[in-house]
Amino acid sequence: MLGRWGLSPDADLIYRRLALLGPSSRPQLGRQLGVAPARVGQALDELAAAGAVRHSHRGAEGEWSAVDVDVVLARVRRHRSPVVIGDRYRQHLAVVAGLRLETVPAVAVHRMPTRAAARRRIADLAAAERHEHLAINTEDVISAAAAAAASPLDRALVARGVRLRTLGLAPRDGSPDRPLVAGGEHRRAENLPLKLMVFDRRNALFPTDPADFEAGAIEIDDPDAVAQLTQLFYRIWHAVPHPRDLEVPPIVLTSRDHRIVSLLAAGLSEEAVAIELGISRRTVAYALRALMDRLGVENRFQLALLLGAANAVPLPPTVRQPEGGS
Repeated sequence: MLGRWGLSPDADLIYRRLALLGPSSRPQLGRQLGVAPARVGQALDELAAAGAVRHSHRGAEGEWSAVDVDVVLARVRRHRSPVVIGDRYRQHLAVVAGLRLETVPAVAVHRMPTRAAARRRIADLAAAERHEHLAINTEDVISAAAAAAASPLDRALVARGVRLRTLGLAPRDGSPDRPLVAGGEHRRAENLPLKLMVFDRRNALFPTDPADFEAGAIEIDDPDAVAQLTQLFYRIWHAVPHPRDLEVPPIVLTSRDHRIVSLLAAGLSEEAVAIELGISRRTVAYALRALMDRLGVENRFQLALLLGAANAVPLPPTVRQPEGGS
């Protein structure tokens, strides 16, 4: 029934079971249907995202129940394309479910219905920050509009002495990671559970729909929920490598190799280097070839890039040119 709208066979099976036999806990569903616990969890996440099930906290494990089939079908039919729930959606739902927002006082949860409203609220919260701003960005590529909206806020935070820490995914184009503004701290993770901002550990804000940022955002100022999201941020922050650990490792050159590449980098020809060092031109060429083979590069341009990135050849302010050198 639901499979034709893009939900998995496990999700369709579990929905049918709940609709026919009534509410059940996650472990009961796994035992009754012979489905592994991880697959049951993924299926329930899909159903929850599609609005097909509800969760209550009855009993030790909680119970899941099916939403009326007519309501579910009317909802999924509004989609022109099948409903496909990806890993990012599942992770977002898992984090939000862990907050147990149904137990948080209603006055501590605020909904912003549009992205524009969310940006205005972010600006207000950032303007009041005095200590720490944490952000998780799940986009593979930051749009120009998003960068234009964020950069002035980030610069203002750093200028006021607010600690700015951001987590992001590896850039698609392979470009190096840098803080969005000077003075901020940035780390890269292979996987991030949800887009998030935490303001002075008092307010937290995340998208209402992780697949559609235009749908607005949810703000929470419940202390326990905000503390839980802050802990999530720092678990990821401390688990990923520090940027220093991602730098090019040091390259140790012999004294002769160091002198050869330093002189070449200063603009001397191979012949001039040979005269300067009192060795043959062939020896210079052999030394360069051996160095390229050792470092796994194909040509002198790649060699220069690698040595420069590793700061292996600090150039002197002046290099004496031999008489007759080119």
